[in-house]
Amino acid sequence: MEFCKLWSTLVMFMALMDMAVRGKHIPTTLEGPFRPVTRRFDSSLRGGSDDLPMNHPRLAKKVPSSFPEQIALAISSPTSMWVSWVTGDAQIGSKVTPLDPSTVASEVWYGKESGNYTFLQKGTSTVYSQLYPFEGLLNYTSAIIHHVRLEGLEPGKRYYYKCGDSSLSAMSEEHVFETLPWPSPNTYPRKIAVVGDLGLTSNSTTTVDHMIKNDPSMVLMVGDLSYANQYLTTGDKGVPCFSCAFPDAPIRETYQPRWDGWGRFMEPLISRVPMMVIEGNHEIEPQAGGITFSSYLARFAVPSQESGSNSSFYYSFNAGGIHFIMLGAYVGYNSTGTQYAWLHEDLHLVDRSVTPWLVAAWHPPWYNSYSSHYQEFECMRQEMETLLYQYGVDIVFSGHVHAYERMNRVYNYTLDPCGPVYITVGDGGNIEKVDVEHADDPGKRPLAGDNIPEFGGICHLNISSGPAKEKFCWDKQPEWSAYRESSFGHGILEVCTWYNSII
Repeated sequence: MEFCKLWSTLVMFMALMDMAVRGKHIPTTLEGPFRPVTRRFDSSLRGGSDDLPMNHPRLAKKVPSSFPEQIALAISSPTSMWVSWVTGDAQIGSKVTPLDPSTVASEVWYGKESGNYTFLQKGTSTVYSQLYPFEGLLNYTSAIIHHVRLEGLEPGKRYYYKCGDSSLSAMSEEHVFETLPWPSPNTYPRKIAVVGDLGLTSNSTTTVDHMIKNDPSMVLMVGDLSYANQYLTTGDKGVPCFSCAFPDAPIRETYQPRWDGWGRFMEPLISRVPMMVIEGNHEIEPQAGGITFSSYLARFAVPSQESGSNSSFYYSFNAGGIHFIMLGAYVGYNSTGTQYAWLHEDLHLVDRSVTPWLVAAWHPPWYNSYSSHYQEFECMRQEMETLLYQYGVDIVFSGHVHAYERMNRVYNYTLDPCGPVYITVGDGGNIEKVDVEHADDPGKRPLAGDNIPEFGGICHLNISSGPAKEKFCWDKQPEWSAYRESSFGHGILEVCTWYNSII
């Protein structure tokens, strides 16, 4: 197989990082496949924590209405960066009137020296609404959301910037970011934080604080961000179910001010480090008229046009010697569709002599041995797995399952040294708690009628090969599951150029 990197030293992700600290030998994928290991949930620990209230200091608004807040970065290209922020006041109630985005300019002043802003770039702004024609559900219209693309940046350089509207004397404080290195087989981001299913709980706070402490070069967010769609519309206490307050409403309520709180919550990290997002099921947020994903599409700038996809639901970008592919599980993924055609073209254009590492990410995992979401997106796997395998994808990150699991290299449920290493890291700390039940636990094994996806068809099947042949579930931890652990946290992906490996 052309791109099968049997020479690579992809080591066990996250679960074995402590061995490096202790000076112990860290196994690589050359030594696998590994014997499956399960670290059971410690019942002395809480399975979750409450949502932070809207008046929590990390969620509360701290600037005057016309000043920027919720400042965030995203990679556009090796020489460009997206800067996003929010101004004005959102509205929530039975009647809301959208703000006029043209009343506030979108400016970023920036330069290579603190206080010396030699460049100015202007961008665009927008507002969105979340509307419910049902009694008890509150409508929402956002504040003004700004997106500016900074161009002509030098890779691997530090830039200082302010954003806002200079004509109103409403500029942010100075922020700083560092561009990622130029695509090359010998240059890589220092650290990449990987997290999914984050939410806004006390556990989420611990996760974000730990990410900040690790000082990453970028954040890979694999879906399910704010959990606004699981927050009680008429109160300020999080609820662990959908539409608990309004069981007769035909669609799920979603309390959009949680998005504003989430933007403030994340700003200390993502105003200096780019965050690359992909949508999860909690971003669907249906509203009147069958409209979905309004908040996700309005709030996040992603390099869709830059990568030729023209869709915020799937795109790609380079970070040093790594080519990242972000796929959408909640839009069409069939082999006859637009996303598949884009994916094939994107993979075809990858130059492995420039970006030798190929990393993919989407929200729901294809390989998962927990009871929760077992084989939920089997249809997507059947449509796309062969293409990723043929082009030698090295690692796949997903969330959705609120636990950690790392797979042995696998293809079509069969151990394969040329298959990707799939990693589930959907344990950011959300209100739904951790998943602790495995599909092979007696009495916990899902049935073929369970785990219906929120998008796409149902393709549940019995295993076609290996020890579980002709069975829907294994009776023990599958051989393709190397390590699984129920806990909250995030991962750190590091590339060590001195031996050209990813850890």
